[in-house]
Amino acid sequence: MYFKKILAAVAILGLIGLGFFSYYIYNTVFGENTKFSDSQAIVLIPTNSDYRSVMDSLRPLVKDIQTLHIVAEKKQYPNNIKAGRFILKKGMNSNEIVNTLRSTNVPVNITFNNQERLEDLAGRVAQQIEADSTSLIKVMKDSTFLANHQFSEETALNMYIPNKYEFFWNTSAEEFRDRMLKEYNRYWTESRLEKAEKIGLTPNQVMVLASIVQKETAKVDERPKVAGVYMNRFKNGWKLEADPTVIYALKKQTQNFDTIIKRVLYKDLELDSPYNTYKYKTIPPGPITMPDISSINAVLNYQHHDYFYFVANVKNFGYHKFAKTLAQHNRNKQEYVRWINKKGINR
Repeated sequence: MYFKKILAAVAILGLIGLGFFSYYIYNTVFGENTKFSDSQAIVLIPTNSDYRSVMDSLRPLVKDIQTLHIVAEKKQYPNNIKAGRFILKKGMNSNEIVNTLRSTNVPVNITFNNQERLEDLAGRVAQQIEADSTSLIKVMKDSTFLANHQFSEETALNMYIPNKYEFFWNTSAEEFRDRMLKEYNRYWTESRLEKAEKIGLTPNQVMVLASIVQKETAKVDERPKVAGVYMNRFKNGWKLEADPTVIYALKKQTQNFDTIIKRVLYKDLELDSPYNTYKYKTIPPGPITMPDISSINAVLNYQHHDYFYFVANVKNFGYHKFAKTLAQHNRNKQEYVRWINKKGINR
């Protein structure tokens, strides 16, 4: 009888021990293990990260790093680190955290617009994906790649059409560039290529003119009309005489693209640069900024009219006054010059 009591006690103690062990296992795997206050936390794991660096990045986000470590080892995560952007939800347990890191790389939406140079674009993109600006610039300017796809360093910016694109955060510089080439080719459908040919422009020339239109007016509804002015000049063999190209030429000459020039002076028109459309009749060798889709479409579908001139409308800011003759334009221009002098804008 005494022996039976001992066996029963041992059994009860075993069950209690098993219960505690089961509770410990359950709590380890399924107990809440986050300590951030927001609804979620973003974890960025760079390419070629080791297990220790990943755990160090997680340490401020979890209540018990050792518990997470135990689950991670059980699920063989240390030997299966994946780079990327991962979102942890408040209240996740260790099992959910490890599963997230193993298989749920969440993409980011990359946006960029109105960049004047590849350097500006690289800096903007580097803020949004893992690739740094130095590696992005290197692949963007790769002469072999550009030549193989009918681009030059002057026209390379044309390849990057502003929009919202979905990428994984750990996208490499080469992957980003190659994806942008695919998006560029996808934009240039057979229909758009036919439109460009019909108006006597190559896709690159369309993009360059679109960049001028982009700089001339921020009003999307006015862009086809502005594009029509430049197409009238182009088709009639005139110089484009676009102030934004002179401003770009000045910036390029000084390599100071942060400078703000609000007024083009007569002496600026003498600057010897292929981007100076007051001096040279040809379309500039490359874009003066990154045109958005509305400006590109404005050139491809430019408004047909008889206007050859335009100047800022001081009574309807943001828009312009258009003229068919130089005499009419000069009258409009005088009004603008009086206004700009009154404002004291000398540069």
